[in-house]
Amino acid sequence: MMEPLVTRLPDDFRWPGGHKLAVIFNIAYEAWSDGQAPGIGPMGNVLKPGFFDTNAHSWASFGLVRGIHRLLAIAEKHAVKTSVMVNGVICERDPATVRKLAELGHEVINHSWGMDVIPVYFDEAGERANLQRNHDLLTTTAGVTPTGWISPRGTGSMISSRLLAEAGYLHHGDVNDDDRPYVMDFGGKRIVGIPLTMDVNDLPTCIRYGQGPRHMLDTFDDTFAAMRAENAPLMLDVTAHTHVMGRPSGAWVYDEIMTRVKAADDVWICTREEMARHVLKSV
Repeated sequence: MMEPLVTRLPDDFRWPGGHKLAVIFNIAYEAWSDGQAPGIGPMGNVLKPGFFDTNAHSWASFGLVRGIHRLLAIAEKHAVKTSVMVNGVICERDPATVRKLAELGHEVINHSWGMDVIPVYFDEAGERANLQRNHDLLTTTAGVTPTGWISPRGTGSMISSRLLAEAGYLHHGDVNDDDRPYVMDFGGKRIVGIPLTMDVNDLPTCIRYGQGPRHMLDTFDDTFAAMRAENAPLMLDVTAHTHVMGRPSGAWVYDEIMTRVKAADDVWICTREEMARHVLKSV
């Protein structure tokens, strides 16, 4: 296995405008393969093996019906361009919305075929095929070429970074070992690892830990203040899943966080692609 040459950002690195902190607003626009349902759902207790979880399936399907449109409206209200993780299967189920994402200027990120299709399950040939299949489908449907990848569950394989770099991708989010992005060089093929931070993310906050949406706002306030006080080039993800915080009960938090970030004059708001291009140009 080829090990990359890794270049990490020094403490004196800065974002455009001389800012120390960059904020990315992510939208997880997710779906599962036909006949599959998420392994978690609002009821919490797991069904017996071999039974299809209609409750979890219906809960997750809300994202395509209502959630994505509510979150996009919030982003448009604030004139914020988001990074949207899109599963390939959604191109078949809701191509008009996938196209709309690109037309509005949001970044379309390759998020595998479905949330149940995780790279770590593949051999190299299978992983390459899944990457290419979704790359071609997203390009055709959205009308733009994806430059970024995030695996379902943020779980790439041991070779995902190299395969993505070889495929010409600029960035991926399957890393969590830094609080800032870094460059991975595979024999001259460079790709930026941009951590997919979990600090301000509705899925672990509301589903895994069972907290209410307001808890995510409080966590954001504390994290935002702590990061702004540090003398280092940091990044903060604010992530909303269309089937979780795309509901009225939680979408207001995404709205409020955008309001607070837009009011700060010492922050660079960017997409993951914009961050990757800045890093590659600077390092």
